[in-house]
Amino acid sequence: MKNLLLLSFLILFIIPIQGQSTFEDIENIQIIRDKWSVPHIIAPTDEEVAYGLAWAQCEDDFVTIQEQMLAIRGKLGTVRGKDGAIADFAIKFMKLREVAATNYQQELSPKMILIIEHFATGINTFAKANPKEVLNNDIFPIEVPDLVVGYMLGLVEISGAGNDLRRIMDGSIVNFLNQDAEKGSNGIAINPNKTHNGETYLAINSHQPLEGWYSWYEAHLISEEGTNILGGTFPGGLNIFHGVNEHLGWAHTVNHADFSDVFQLKMHPTKKLYYEIDGEWKKLKEEELKTSVKIAGFLKIPIKRTIYESDFGTTFKTEHGFFAWKFKAQEAVRAVEQWYEMNKATSYTEFRKALEKRSIPCSNIVFADKDHNIFYVSNGSFPNRKTGLDWTKVVSAHSSDVLYNNDIDVPFGDIPQVLNPSCGYVFNTNNTPYSCTCSDENPAPKSHQSFSSYQPKIAENLRSRRFLELIAQYDTLTYEDFKRIKFDQTYPSNLGIPKANNLEDLFSINPTEYPEITDVLLLLNDWNRTTTPDNETALLFIKIVTNLSDIMKANAPLDFDNQLTTEQFVEAITAAKQEMLTKYGSLQISLGDIQRHSRGNVDLPIGGGPDILAAIYTKEREDGKQRAIAGESYIALVRFQNDGLPIIETINCYGTSAEPNSPHYTDQMEMFVNQQLKPMTLDKEAVLKEAVRVYHPKRLVK
Repeated sequence: MKNLLLLSFLILFIIPIQGQSTFEDIENIQIIRDKWSVPHIIAPTDEEVAYGLAWAQCEDDFVTIQEQMLAIRGKLGTVRGKDGAIADFAIKFMKLREVAATNYQQELSPKMILIIEHFATGINTFAKANPKEVLNNDIFPIEVPDLVVGYMLGLVEISGAGNDLRRIMDGSIVNFLNQDAEKGSNGIAINPNKTHNGETYLAINSHQPLEGWYSWYEAHLISEEGTNILGGTFPGGLNIFHGVNEHLGWAHTVNHADFSDVFQLKMHPTKKLYYEIDGEWKKLKEEELKTSVKIAGFLKIPIKRTIYESDFGTTFKTEHGFFAWKFKAQEAVRAVEQWYEMNKATSYTEFRKALEKRSIPCSNIVFADKDHNIFYVSNGSFPNRKTGLDWTKVVSAHSSDVLYNNDIDVPFGDIPQVLNPSCGYVFNTNNTPYSCTCSDENPAPKSHQSFSSYQPKIAENLRSRRFLELIAQYDTLTYEDFKRIKFDQTYPSNLGIPKANNLEDLFSINPTEYPEITDVLLLLNDWNRTTTPDNETALLFIKIVTNLSDIMKANAPLDFDNQLTTEQFVEAITAAKQEMLTKYGSLQISLGDIQRHSRGNVDLPIGGGPDILAAIYTKEREDGKQRAIAGESYIALVRFQNDGLPIIETINCYGTSAEPNSPHYTDQMEMFVNQQLKPMTLDKEAVLKEAVRVYHPKRLVK
């Protein structure tokens, strides 16, 4: 995943906000740390839980929270230099804070605002109590709009809108297909129609960066107002993004519909900054944005950038012309409240009611509950776009007939979804939403497909193909079977993927026709397609696929039925062979010898690969080995029984803390690479009984 941004914030000086608690009863808020240091936050009210969660997050990853806030305030460049300044400008271009500040009081309930205020106060108090850890005092105090922007910013990235901004800025916007197949995640739900023991299983398995702004933070929230939920949030998130409560659970995966639009303006041939609309010429409004860049020590250099505003949205001048940009996430002020309502839901009916508010504009949802309902929906909010245009491409903008407001045109019931299929399973692996269960019960595309641009039926990926192969092997399956599917590290028998539907032809090249790569082709033909750490051909295959990906990107745009040529296969194989021999001296080497899961002084072999169900994506280290940086991260497997609380097992890729001196910086790594899980519980009494540490956050400093 790329490095735009998500969520949250801190504070040094406290400004009282109307309705904000003074926390005279701070001892009501308990932070319970278990043996893995996962925080279980217990308090009478949801707002007090939010305060405790903020405090725990700051203890575990204060730097990341501050970086997010710095970027949202346009000041990341002051501590991170040029790269930080790029993020500063990107967020300023989106104008999210202006939208949040203007609208949050009207769009959020008083209860939600109070919860956000308490979360902000928790961060503020931590910052004041730990001044030496503060990166830049100028970002304080944190306010409600800052936290709201954190959610909106994450949705910009998750929805793919951030890709459009990058394409505008780097010039590639002139020729692209608005799909990004690199993002991953798995969600699987199986009910008693398919399980051996009458339980319902749920796999929450998002593929995220292992560190940083979008890395998962595990937490358990309990209040006397009905909250009892465990799962994953991001640093700065004040509720659980996906997880499980006493009644139900859900997983998110990224979907690839069209949530962002780019317009190319028709400019006047001689009059500077004038664009055409409906036969008339109108002048762009100019705006100068500023930030500062740290270049050495405390030396900061101010820099500025000019953007424009047109009737078509925020507008940018590039070497290819003027482009305007609109995106649904810019209006997602209420996303934070919809997630809160999802956290609080006690039934499928309540959960669906929360989804129908459409405040979260994107992302697939795979759902299961204690009543053994299973549900899949490719959630999406789409504006009322003009029909007859290809909105996945740049739209020519010289007439007001392509303008639209952000009213939702597609009813929730008409977006792709399925409830309780008779075959007993639903799933998503970022593949087409029209393949989410057994073939005869899949949803069919509806008339809105032309302007929502969901992936077509042919858009399977390697994970979806492998899942369908595996699930077809079972009339019913046990929990151990379910775990084997989730942790599977083998590629499918058919390697067709979007944009390269003939990838399987890689294994059909005649070795005798290409003597320079005969040895590679023979190894591929003998390979069992697994990516376990001890496999000696997996690394070679991953190198080939990586090269093919680069070739495909260089030959964009690509459609979903694109076919690779034999020459492209040979080019990718030849380059992979040369790299293997140059770096490692052999075409065959155990994957785990090179592919490593490392942090601090822990360095472990890890299996998996791109688009494997147990996916791992890597980056080369200085020593030539590959370090896992994304893919499998936070995993939660849930069993809903007929009675009692759900049974939960989880694992995180490193540990609870991002602080290098903490014993919980690396303590889950060995279990993670061995595909082992730790038991977790929603039982408050069990949490207290097994607690390693129980304490209170500090009181508000007046």
